[in-house]
Amino acid sequence: MLTTVRGQLIVSCQALDDEPLHSDFIMSRMALAALQGGAAGIRANSAADVKAIRATVPLPVIGIIKRDYPASDVYITATLAEVRELMAVAPDMIAMDATTRQRPGDMQLAALVHRIREEFPALLLMADISTLEEALNAQTLGFDCIGTTLHGYTQETQGHKLWHDDFAFLRQVLARCRTPVIAEGNVETPEMAARCLALGAHAVVVGGAITRPQQITQRFTDAIHSPGR
Repeated sequence: MLTTVRGQLIVSCQALDDEPLHSDFIMSRMALAALQGGAAGIRANSAADVKAIRATVPLPVIGIIKRDYPASDVYITATLAEVRELMAVAPDMIAMDATTRQRPGDMQLAALVHRIREEFPALLLMADISTLEEALNAQTLGFDCIGTTLHGYTQETQGHKLWHDDFAFLRQVLARCRTPVIAEGNVETPEMAARCLALGAHAVVVGGAITRPQQITQRFTDAIHSPGR
């Protein structure tokens, strides 16, 4: 899979329960549109969506399950239970929160990765990180690739965007990590995606700018109604 997506675009096809396009059928059609537009891979949330997408397009799929747990801010493939659910539909890779935040059940990330490797030795794992330290830890733990997915979405990185200062955070991670780095998080334009790849990212994931029409619409309406227009 990593060879297939190298230097290419991965489209994140996701719609949460409270979003207008929430439907495994709709996400499968989004994936088909992404394929027709030239995407090399798909990132999808939930076993149902992964199953529907795999039945519709031949692209490799990164699977996740977003699930809230009490007393934990970790919600992307937080426990072994989510990994097992996803493996029932066999995504090509599973992404999981690899931040330093407290996990549900207090299981440490290293222990969780060890359990996953024991149970699913051939599974490719992507580490969703928010800081350079987390990226380096993910590399030590043997993740197959590292995603900048959560930069700006944790308390420690709140207010930051991946594109700030010409993708300074991405450049830091690329400079320090040997593991393939996938750029993800607030990649809002084609030019941003191209810049990520030019800087050396293994691949780039784009979600909301392509597959969440309510967010796309809001950017237009914000610009239309902004002061001084």
